[in-house]
Amino acid sequence: MNTAVKEAPPSTNQPVKFVIGVRILDQVKSALYNPGDLKLKVGKTVMVNTDQGLKMGVIASNKLPNFRKDSTFNRVLRIANDNDIQAENRRLQVEEKAKTLSSNKIAELKLPMNLSRVVHQPHMNKTIFFFTAEGRVDFRQLIRDLASNLRHRIEMRQVGVRDEAKVIGGYGVCGETLCCSTWLPDFTPVTIKMAKNQGLALNPSKISGVCGRLMCCLQYEHDNYKVLIKNLPRVNSQIQTPDGPGRTLKNEILEQRVVVLLEDESVMTYHLDELPKPQKSQNPQKP
Repeated sequence: MNTAVKEAPPSTNQPVKFVIGVRILDQVKSALYNPGDLKLKVGKTVMVNTDQGLKMGVIASNKLPNFRKDSTFNRVLRIANDNDIQAENRRLQVEEKAKTLSSNKIAELKLPMNLSRVVHQPHMNKTIFFFTAEGRVDFRQLIRDLASNLRHRIEMRQVGVRDEAKVIGGYGVCGETLCCSTWLPDFTPVTIKMAKNQGLALNPSKISGVCGRLMCCLQYEHDNYKVLIKNLPRVNSQIQTPDGPGRTLKNEILEQRVVVLLEDESVMTYHLDELPKPQKSQNPQKP
């Protein structure tokens, strides 16, 4: 009797060793995909499945190690062929027509809204119009006009100014491409207190991004600044120094130095280690 045990076929759910980055043509960010058995190079045009259906994309990065060791990546379906390219061109033509038509109709109806972008989904026979507005907009007549001209389903989606900047992209005051449109996964709350803790001038033009809201990067180092300012005295508080009592004029947070106005009207700068130890209890600056 043969008691040998047959080996089980390899599992299809085995984690892939390498993944690739694909940038969808109408997006800025890249997403990770499973290349399967396809031989792909950077710059190659491929077809992939997304939440919005079949999309054309470009290989942005190739053969990246899969550190997550999971198998949830969508697969690259195929290298784009002539039919795919023609279908993509038709989709872009529909979007351009819809964008021009909607812009004209918005101006004609004098609606208080700004069109951000248009996305056509051929597989659902639907076009989505993204817009920003200060409040609610009655766009019922606009939808009727668009539907009668375009002959497919119309969907209007109101987005915030941050979401608009994320979609459109651009450059920040630092000269780099916007974090939200390249790598930032989610928006986190940013407050004016973060700018205060970092000793920044509260000038809206200096601490606001292209979206007009506070820059997302203000929260990147917020936790570090909370630790650094923990033991620094509050500005305008009375403190003791090696040269006598004085009033705090300014804190140099990163250098951990305190600028003090002494009683003889002289201005001195002290490192935190030079100040008496009881200094910590004298009105410490709140994070």
